[in-house]
Amino acid sequence: MSYRTITAEADKTIGTHANWGGIEAEAVARMRLQNRFQTGLDIARYTAKIMRQDMAAYDADPANYTQSLGCWHGFIGQQKMISIKKHFGSTKGRYLYLSGWMVAALRSEFGPLPDQSMHEKTSVPALIEELYTFLRQADARELGMLFRSLDTARSNGDEMEVKRLESAIDNYETHVVPIIADIDAGFGNAEATYLLAKKMIEAGACALQIENQVSDEKQCGHQDGKVTVPHEDFLAKIRACRYAFMELGIEDGVIVARTDSLGAGLTKQIAFSSEPGDLGDQYNAFLDCEEVSLTDLKSSDVVIARDGKLMKPKRLPSNLFQFRKGSGEDRVVLDCITSLQNGADLLWIETEKPHVQQIAGMVNRIRDAVPDAKLVYNNSPSFNWTLNFRQQVFDAWTEEGKDVSAYDRDRLMSVDYDGSELAVEADKRIQSFQRDAAAQAGIFHHLITLPTYHTAALSTDNLAKEYFGAEGMLGYVRNVQRKEIREGIACVKHQNMAGSDIGDDHKEYFAKEAALKAGGEHNTMNQFAAA
Repeated sequence: MSYRTITAEADKTIGTHANWGGIEAEAVARMRLQNRFQTGLDIARYTAKIMRQDMAAYDADPANYTQSLGCWHGFIGQQKMISIKKHFGSTKGRYLYLSGWMVAALRSEFGPLPDQSMHEKTSVPALIEELYTFLRQADARELGMLFRSLDTARSNGDEMEVKRLESAIDNYETHVVPIIADIDAGFGNAEATYLLAKKMIEAGACALQIENQVSDEKQCGHQDGKVTVPHEDFLAKIRACRYAFMELGIEDGVIVARTDSLGAGLTKQIAFSSEPGDLGDQYNAFLDCEEVSLTDLKSSDVVIARDGKLMKPKRLPSNLFQFRKGSGEDRVVLDCITSLQNGADLLWIETEKPHVQQIAGMVNRIRDAVPDAKLVYNNSPSFNWTLNFRQQVFDAWTEEGKDVSAYDRDRLMSVDYDGSELAVEADKRIQSFQRDAAAQAGIFHHLITLPTYHTAALSTDNLAKEYFGAEGMLGYVRNVQRKEIREGIACVKHQNMAGSDIGDDHKEYFAKEAALKAGGEHNTMNQFAAA
């Protein structure tokens, strides 16, 4: 409904209550528009539709890939979306990513933890709710500024400006965007996964990313020691997530099935198999085994039958079983196909390096079985992007017969090579990586898991070096505040960003001319009016 229609409806309702003195219809309309989403389920329903539309657009043209950056605080997510609207005019195709790694490292009551699902599971839905609280406040702030401009235009008798502002209000684009939320390995069995999924969806998540590692052995995807579960165990958790979406009425909810099999050489279980060729049998076929006879066995040995032979899987002192070396890509392909055939919508293949051809090789095999298979891909800070791409260029040039004698492949990260022809070519490939991978490797969504963890550390280091050093206060003023002013960063008016002006508006609604407002003549934020 339009601003005027909402105002008229509110006026009609107020008119039926003779004792509602002082309640103004236009103030009600403004508050309703500033609180468009009443619940997390409203958000999940709205954002799921956006994701589905974006997935269809990508299927039509891979140039329509989407992007996001990881968040560990609501303010970080808010500022990303404000910045995106500021620089690009729209949030279309830009999401937020909620990283389990950053929740563990930055949000746990235990203090900083590794990415091993040891943090409180409730901290994940709490962060989703926090992110959307900040995004909704960004809407309220921006709309409040439009309302104030509308009042000014009316007082000036500028009808053209009034119409323009009313149109801007009616066509306002929210900061609320999809969040892809990391549920790790489900924090327990399928029932635990279902219960946590419900909490995350109720907080607003329209997309859940779940991985095929063992819940109580979970490791970061870029560390060693990863242990996967048999397919039926993983599919039970995918189904648990789907049931959670369906129970809550989010029929468009998105499930991202992540496989860590490329770098996982271990399994905790031998899969149950009822007949040759079933999923359990296919999983067990990857086990590293040796042929044995009954007389070779010890009391603790486990054996399986393979091709009419008695085989003993290699078992470690940890009671984990080992996969055959070199079987990772085959296991990834099987993981992905079975996930898509059993309720997943998108894939996530965790790799050890950002290499378009490697990813494309796996995706092409998956698409032989599921033609519209699409990926979410982690453009991870765990990769040394500079070194990886310089080495990729070095290897490509070597294969082409180009002279690379001026370069030492093992030292390509050195600053000595910055500005070299090889380094320039590598940077071009980094710049086009997302576009190339979307077109060639089926990647629908590109994200960086931990960007603000690193930017916060870098900016804090720079400020500390200057402020506590010879620069003193100039270190803050020149490199923070002055840049905020020059670059139009809204947070330079931090009182406004924290909601002070919204509060003043409410005070005026509630108390009228008796309102004691913070934004008066002596508010120091007025010093930034020209900014």
